[in-house]
Amino acid sequence: MTTSLSESGVHSAETRRLLLAGVAAGPLYVLVGVLQVLLRPGFDIRRHALSLMSNGSFGWVQVGNFILTGCLVIAGAIGLRRALSGRGANWGPPLLVVYGVGLVGAGFFVADPMDGFPLGTPAGPPVAPTWHGGWHFIAGGIGFFALIAACIVFSRRFASLRRPGWAIFSALTGVGFFAAFAGIASGSKQPAIIPLFTAAVILTWVWLSLLCSFIRRGQLGRSW
Repeated sequence: MTTSLSESGVHSAETRRLLLAGVAAGPLYVLVGVLQVLLRPGFDIRRHALSLMSNGSFGWVQVGNFILTGCLVIAGAIGLRRALSGRGANWGPPLLVVYGVGLVGAGFFVADPMDGFPLGTPAGPPVAPTWHGGWHFIAGGIGFFALIAACIVFSRRFASLRRPGWAIFSALTGVGFFAAFAGIASGSKQPAIIPLFTAAVILTWVWLSLLCSFIRRGQLGRSW
């Protein structure tokens, strides 16, 4: 049964603000990341995941980036849940909340230094893995799988609404990110792994920002 876009949802000023937070999360994360790539000595985007920048004297910048953008994702997910009514919307926004919580957890649990970053760190994997490094990977993994699942949920729902562009975009984002995450989690030393993972992360941020913007503008019409 088709249900309507909630009158108290997307037309609510509070909900629009929550969705705007979701729109802002991606650009903020990418901007702060790019600035760090340019300014942090010894960081090589071809070899180092952005998580490693949580270490060193300016590690607090990336820690704050994780926590702030995670909170913005949670706010955006709440906005999506409020803006969309109907059974098809039930699982997507909660999964995005889990993703946001995973980002916050990745900020609190700092990744272990490795592969020569920060400067002075030995090459290769961590010499002595720490508990917080392990929890960083767990928090990130849970969040990533929730994000992948959210992409698939939204893809299926968009397909049922005959929105093929959004259905394909959502599916490709989820599948592409799953492949990139599987590659980096495997420990592969292929030179392309880190750049591909970084590109997949950017793709997911683009998807989430555009999704929140799309819903915020009420472009689904009256059905969801």
